Amino acid sequence: MKRNSLLNSSYLGSVVLGLNDALVELTGAIAGMTFAFQNTNIISIAALITGLAAALSMGVSEYLSKKTETTTIKSFKCAIYTAVSYLFTVGLLIFPFMLINDPFLALTFTILMAVLIIFLFTLYLSRLKHCKFKNKFFEMFFLSMGVALISFIFGLIVRKFFGGDL
Repeated sequence: MKRNSLLNSSYLGSVVLGLNDALVELTGAIAGMTFAFQNTNIISIAALITGLAAALSMGVSEYLSKKTETTTIKSFKCAIYTAVSYLFTVGLLIFPFMLINDPFLALTFTILMAVLIIFLFTLYLSRLKHCKFKNKFFEMFFLSMGVALISFIFGLIVRKFFGGDL
C-alpha cells in the first residue's frame, strides 16, 4: 500500500531547500536588521521584501537546476514547492515583528519559531526517511543559528559604523 503524504515524493528535496534556505537566510537577515535598525516596522517590511524576493529567486533557481535533470513540468513543480515552503517560513519568521513593538523580544520569538520549525520538520523528515532525529535536528539547528549569530554581529558592526540613526 502506497503511503500518501504531502512530502513523501521526489519534491521533498525542494521543500527542504526552500525551508532551510529561508531559515538560514532570513533568520540571519532579521537578526542583522534587528541590531542595525531596532525598529519592528522597518524590520518587518524589510524582511518581507527580502523574503519575497528570495522566495522568487529560490523558485527560479530550483526550476533552472531541475530543468537540467528532468522534465519541464516536474521542474516547475519543484520550483513551486521551493518557493511556497520559503514563503511559508518567511511568514512565520516575520510574524513576531508584526505583533511585538520591542525588536529584541520579537527577535527572541522569531528564533524560537525557527527552532520550532526545525524541530517539527526534522521530526517529520526523520520519521519519513527512518533516520536519527537528533543528528538531523542539531545539524539544521547549528547551521541556521550559526548564520543568525554571525548576522547579529554584522548588524552590530553596521550600526556602529553607520550610526545609531538608522
